[in-house]
Amino acid sequence: MAKQQEEGELILKLYELRREPVMRTARDWFFRDFNPQNMDDVTRAMFSEHSGHLRMVITYWDMAAALVLNEAIDMKMFNDTNGEHIGVFSKIEPLIEEIRAAYSPRFAQNLERLVDLTPDGRKLSAATRERWAKLAQQMATSTAK
Repeated sequence: MAKQQEEGELILKLYELRREPVMRTARDWFFRDFNPQNMDDVTRAMFSEHSGHLRMVITYWDMAAALVLNEAIDMKMFNDTNGEHIGVFSKIEPLIEEIRAAYSPRFAQNLERLVDLTPDGRKLSAATRERWAKLAQQMATSTAK
């Protein structure tokens, strides 16, 4: 079997895993409700009923990044078919060193390396973070009405 076909099958398997009901719930929570501004927000989430959701989303994308970094999936193919990992990283990037100091020095290490190897990865992360902030502001304004 050709390497590209095997890589494509791995990407499809990753997509299937993202559709699993608990993972879908975790991803919904992570993107809708997890908007950490400081380490207290991370710690609160880590010790809440959403602890599993937080860990599931971040470790999923860290695992997917490891597949790319270890050449099981070509980086271009991965980035052409995924963008959610940038969104995940954008939420934790400003606090990543504090999170590592508090919980694990290896926290999201593969994910960060993949973002750094992705052309304009940090710029994409920053732009995504700005979009999240604008969306949160819009949501707050619309619910206040």
